[in-house]
Amino acid sequence: MKNSLRALPDEKGYFGEYGGRFVPDTLMQPLIDLEAAYNAIKDTDAFQNDFAEILKEFVGRPTALTFCANLTAACGGAKIWLKREDLTHTGAHKINNAAGQILLARHMGKKRIIAETGAGQHGVATAAAAARMGMDCVVYMGAEDMRRQEANVFRMRLLGAEVRGVESGSATLKDAVSEAMRDWVTHIDETYYLLGSALGPHPYPMMVRDFHRCIGQEARQQILEAEACLPDEIVACLGGGSNAIGMFHAFLDDADVALTAVEAGGTAIETGHHAARFSGGRTGIFQGMKSYVLQSGEGQIALTDSISAGLDYAGVGPEHAHLMETGRVRYVYAHDDDALAAFETLCKTEGILPALESSHALAYALKRAAEMEKDQILLVNLSGRGDKDMGIVMDKIGKGAAA
Repeated sequence: MKNSLRALPDEKGYFGEYGGRFVPDTLMQPLIDLEAAYNAIKDTDAFQNDFAEILKEFVGRPTALTFCANLTAACGGAKIWLKREDLTHTGAHKINNAAGQILLARHMGKKRIIAETGAGQHGVATAAAAARMGMDCVVYMGAEDMRRQEANVFRMRLLGAEVRGVESGSATLKDAVSEAMRDWVTHIDETYYLLGSALGPHPYPMMVRDFHRCIGQEARQQILEAEACLPDEIVACLGGGSNAIGMFHAFLDDADVALTAVEAGGTAIETGHHAARFSGGRTGIFQGMKSYVLQSGEGQIALTDSISAGLDYAGVGPEHAHLMETGRVRYVYAHDDDALAAFETLCKTEGILPALESSHALAYALKRAAEMEKDQILLVNLSGRGDKDMGIVMDKIGKGAAA
């Protein structure tokens, strides 16, 4: 795999010029120790067997690949398939990574888990995995996100986690990440920081990607069995980057498979009104990594806005920055209104309730499918289900919209 995009990161944690480890001295050794612990066990039969077992027995893998006959007919173009991460335990792809990192934490002898969360799905997944492993769990969440995702806050607490609200900054995901890192610095010996997306300092982007590779590996096998060929295009939403890289990684070396990631376009591509890093950001250092970041002319982190809490983040994983610069993945955005429309469309045509994050990918896919030929295949990663978003959707489209 020497010349493969799948071979990265390098020994210093870089994907091309992006990635690395930009942290205070107090965190440098813990990150080095984490990398060493992961490298020591990641390819062992014992760890891989434990991970495979928890994915099957607890997470509920493999997840289904669903052909959307009604949606395909409505679009009038390519055949639309969904990879159903919404069917995992806790309702989103986040549980794959949570389960993997909890196993790693146990191997390292840690007893206390901390995490950050935006939409709440990573927090719920971490709380569930920690409960299964008998570990204490603290989840940091922005106060604004707690308001938007009240049901997920309650779910985390039911699962035994302590949820700590963060009032600083924009009171969203970036601020929760900062608070979680501060906690980790002061409780290094007994605490494991379970970062929820493919970003942050090395080795987190690599580890999170590795624990989500099962998405693309399963999808590849399933679509070959169903269609006897690979898809023409694969689409995923893009927040920090975990569900997208988990799906894309198995296909990076297949030049004939187009890969498209869809960011949050918010209400407008103007500062403070979106979270489309590749349409309004530039290279910067942010929360331990070098990547694309939304920032002011003076280098201050810009405010973001999205109907979807899980996409409302100023930075993006470094592997995605590299894939953008190489041209292997195309990065676009969908506005809030388009995501809402796609949400309603999937509900009414296929009886599937998508997360608002996933609805951004669907918004692009519905338009793209109509442009493609009927013998072509469009595969969408449905990263999560939309139960958590009912309050937001009811406020936006009205309680009588489905009547």
